[in-house]
Amino acid sequence: MSTVLAIVFWTSVALIVYTHLGYPLLLRALTALGAGRGRKEPQPLGDEDLPSVSLIVAAYDEEAVIAEKVENALDLDYPRDRLQVIVASDGSADATVERARAAGADLILDLERIGKVSAQNAAAEQAGGEILAFSDANSSWEPGALRRLVARFADPGVAYVCGQVRFLDAGGDNLEGAYWHYEMAVREMESGLGGVTAGNGAIYAVRAGAYLPLPPAGSHDLSFPFELARRGHRSVYEPQARASERMVPTLGGEFARKRRMMVGLWDIVIGERMASPRGYRPLFAFQLASHRLLRYLSPLLHLLALATNLALLGEGKVYAATLAIQLALLASALLAPVLPLPPLRLARYYVTVTASIAAGLWDRLRHGSAGTWEKSEGTR
Repeated sequence: MSTVLAIVFWTSVALIVYTHLGYPLLLRALTALGAGRGRKEPQPLGDEDLPSVSLIVAAYDEEAVIAEKVENALDLDYPRDRLQVIVASDGSADATVERARAAGADLILDLERIGKVSAQNAAAEQAGGEILAFSDANSSWEPGALRRLVARFADPGVAYVCGQVRFLDAGGDNLEGAYWHYEMAVREMESGLGGVTAGNGAIYAVRAGAYLPLPPAGSHDLSFPFELARRGHRSVYEPQARASERMVPTLGGEFARKRRMMVGLWDIVIGERMASPRGYRPLFAFQLASHRLLRYLSPLLHLLALATNLALLGEGKVYAATLAIQLALLASALLAPVLPLPPLRLARYYVTVTASIAAGLWDRLRHGSAGTWEKSEGTR
């Protein structure tokens, strides 16, 4: 019995360490060995070669920021006759529609409350661009961001491109900005290999012909890379296409935001068959399992590691040491609010984000999947 417990314990620990630390190191080694070097860097396109683009902003009660967002889109360094700005209002009860119209949006959809993904689907159906770009209402793009995104589509094998999002620090206790530095570094290495395994909602684009209408509980960020990979397309990261948006100031707010996001995760992993190995090229399947599936299993792996560690106490000093490490992680997270040292704050962020995955699953089991969405406090 102790042998089985030891196998479960060490396997759980190894997978936790691998997905968070080992996998990025392995990507770095593969990159250093020259994997993916045959891919050509995108070349800037002249105005006459630029494709038409529809920039879609799904908005729910965004009267505070929608005019600024439309103005930001219209100020992009992109030929005006090849840029269509679409605002899809998802049942907004405020002045979102009126302010988007006054700011100069080319097309405004005043929809009933159908959810973000459904609003994006509706906008995609009416879009006229060869490329469909998407952005959050509270995201601000740098002037050259759209050109940078579009340049990557010169590679006919690329169907999805995500840019770099920078979170503006609101001065609270949320470390999401630090996490995204790590996440963007991983995505850049993935991009040069099998392709990115996820995007972000602030700045991304997809070929119109490759766009996939997703169910209400779906997510462009998580679904497009693996769904497009099954169809033989690549999804890449363009770090020079930059956007910024305000970060949720508190870690409690970040937990609530991620918990809402995680509700639909399980429909994507199981219902949309992210976890199925069929249809992927081997390198992308390896990346997806390492970066996504194991990350989503982290709450379960931590519970298994803790439970088996407790059961193995008395089997050797090593198990007393590993239990001390696990308890130290939890104690650090609890101490962070009263002793805000960087290592303790990092421990609290990690525990909180890991717990949000489990909380999202719990909400999914109790209430089902939700297609509607809410804004996060402090991000507008």
